[in-house]
Amino acid sequence: MKKIIILGLLLGITQVYAQEVELKDDKVIIDGKEILKYEKVNNGQYSFFNNADDEILMYKYQNNQTQELIEDDYITFNFLTLKKKVQTSDFSLIYASSSKKSMQKLIKLLLKEKVLDLTGTMNDEKLDIFIEKYNQVIK
Repeated sequence: MKKIIILGLLLGITQVYAQEVELKDDKVIIDGKEILKYEKVNNGQYSFFNNADDEILMYKYQNNQTQELIEDDYITFNFLTLKKKVQTSDFSLIYASSSKKSMQKLIKLLLKEKVLDLTGTMNDEKLDIFIEKYNQVIK
């Protein structure tokens, strides 16, 4: 009986974090349902919008004006409607083979951390935890 309960819990956890995230036609689609819109400004900047067309998140790659030097580069997640920001030099959080795949990884991270839910709503309390976990002092 314990094995069945444990298996059920594992399957449930897997389903929570195994959403299919697509960025297609300026839409963020999770498991076939559109939850956000997005705009690619350039390879280093994306904006995400809720269904009311409010810009809720801006992602920006900062090269610190030193093209040749990557050690001082960082990324910013600006949660505009909640007036909170995360800056980090830990590119492993979202790094992928393309900027689009990196944004998919970002959305998956926000879902996993419960900052973003499947309706496209941001959770302010979970964002505070996200900030505690990932924010760095960038100079």
